[in-house]
Amino acid sequence: MDDRTAAPVVVIGAGPVGLAAAAQLAERRLDFVVLESGPSVAAAIDEWRHVKLFSPWRYDIDAAARRLLEPTGWTEPDPDALPTGGDLIDACLAPLAKTPQLNDRIRYNSTVTAVTRAGFDRIRTAGREAAPFLIRLADDTELLASAVIDAAGTWRTPNVLGASGIPARGETTADGIAHALPDVLGADRDRYAGRRTAVVGAGHSAATTLLELAELARQVPGTEIAWVVRGTDQARTYGGGEADELPARGALGARLKDLVRSGRIELVSAFRIEAIARTADGRTELTAGERTVVADTVVNSTGFRPDHAMVSELRLDLDPILGSTRALAPLIDPNEHSCGSVPPHGAGELTHPEPGYYAVGAKSYGRAPTFLLATGYEQTRSVVAALAGDWTAAREVHLNLPETGVCSSNPDSGNCCGPNLLTIERASS
Repeated sequence: MDDRTAAPVVVIGAGPVGLAAAAQLAERRLDFVVLESGPSVAAAIDEWRHVKLFSPWRYDIDAAARRLLEPTGWTEPDPDALPTGGDLIDACLAPLAKTPQLNDRIRYNSTVTAVTRAGFDRIRTAGREAAPFLIRLADDTELLASAVIDAAGTWRTPNVLGASGIPARGETTADGIAHALPDVLGADRDRYAGRRTAVVGAGHSAATTLLELAELARQVPGTEIAWVVRGTDQARTYGGGEADELPARGALGARLKDLVRSGRIELVSAFRIEAIARTADGRTELTAGERTVVADTVVNSTGFRPDHAMVSELRLDLDPILGSTRALAPLIDPNEHSCGSVPPHGAGELTHPEPGYYAVGAKSYGRAPTFLLATGYEQTRSVVAALAGDWTAAREVHLNLPETGVCSSNPDSGNCCGPNLLTIERASS
């Protein structure tokens, strides 16, 4: 007897991809529960709600989510307008969470600390597949699940500044380091105005912060900006310019390039951080060999990595390099692929030896910085079809995404697909 049949599918995370999964489950009439660690939907995006996305609304709304929203009297935003992260929440995700199909299915302030099989550790096999998943929350409450869709994302686990993949000496105790995408022109203005900031990383999160700092420097004399990168060629960060199919994204790189050329942003390249220390006057010093960079604040925009600790008792087939599924890794390897060359994929590439567990969204990509939001939507559609037993639909994976022209295939460039790129999409041939 299969003990899972009475348990719901549990979705971890109520961000855009998690809610897309919920919408797909609702349409398939599968029982489900969404667990969100924050007090409201998309708590991670809420931390960068001031950031404007590159892609217009036409690319930012999941198809199943739209179908749930339309009967409620919801007014779809102008498809050509560019939303901020806050707009994405307020005009789409929050109304979606209040639809009759989802409203009572989302549990807030529910942080998942562990996922396992009820009565089974990773070693035991006999009867394993018939056992439900056991999910433990931070308050020690537990619930059972027939399957788990892990859309927890990676926002809470940024990469380290140290060039060797481990924290630089002194990094874990340094107090002058800020998370990616601070609200430089708003809530965090006082921390950056009239001061020197070093932004580390060569992706879109870094570029966004650098442009905001440049605007702050125009408004407040004495504001200084250093852009610290490991690589020597920033061509991919500057991107495709006018050739980019999303004009806002192409303009970002062009503006950044102009600021560097004019000297308004100091580019410090080939800088591999080895140590971080506090100076006598209370500033933060980055060291790479004999070179140093000193700033009042260092913004860590080096990207993110998945946290697999909570699923360590599940049987996962993870690529040893990226931390994605082994089958997905060759398709997203940043040494070979940019955002524009990652092929469509779905449940087949996301399947682990632990039947019923799927990581989707940014977490599914491990450390690869090439994740795109529309890809996450298609992942969830395929995964939910598989959970419903519709493998024909699960295997038919289609994407229509505008060419990025920006994402880096150079692992030294840092993260290219941070939160500001969640809605960038490419056109498949």
